[in-house]
Amino acid sequence: MTSERLAGPLGVVGVVEAVALRLRDEILNGEIPSGSALTEARVSSAYGVARPTAKAAIEQLVGAGLLVRTAHRSARVIPIDAEMVRDVYRTRSRLESAALRELARSRTVPDAAVDANAQLLAMPTGPDPATVDPDLRFHTALIDALGSARTSRMYRSVLDEVRLCMAQVQDRRLLDAAVIAAQHEEMLDALGAGDAELAAAVLANHLASAEQRLVDAITPGDGSSPH
Repeated sequence: MTSERLAGPLGVVGVVEAVALRLRDEILNGEIPSGSALTEARVSSAYGVARPTAKAAIEQLVGAGLLVRTAHRSARVIPIDAEMVRDVYRTRSRLESAALRELARSRTVPDAAVDANAQLLAMPTGPDPATVDPDLRFHTALIDALGSARTSRMYRSVLDEVRLCMAQVQDRRLLDAAVIAAQHEEMLDALGAGDAELAAAVLANHLASAEQRLVDAITPGDGSSPH
């Protein structure tokens, strides 16, 4: 990929964003594995861009939490370990639980969440990596229904890490589309009934189950392969 193709009418800023987007997609798709080093030279060569452009793209992903950089070392794709998984999912739980409680007070059932869950319900029974997108759209719709741009930005700041975790779960074929959709449906029903405690309880179980399944899968010595 040449710098001319990347640049387009947007100039250098557009090039940086284009490279960062391609790197992000490759990380989330598993093409660049967890723990892999991403040097400026590697990115510059792979995408045909100048090293300052490569550096800026890398720093964007460091800021987004997909890459981590320690002093005097190259940036690396964030490792997915038990501590990281628990922190990501518990951050989700705090944000989404508060959102559900607020929505339940007004008996708000977001149309976007209903639509996302309808897509899950239409999927064949069984695990499928395709569940990741509608699942995340369901949960994001709950946050967006609050009508707070700041809260939505805060939630999206961890969304890529959430996607990394969810993709890891789905790759291990641990989640079933029908189970996910049924739990979502319980949340929506609780919102419609104005039952904040039930909605929050279903969410807590929903996220805790996903968290534990992933932790079990990536923890050596539990009888499952980490690869």
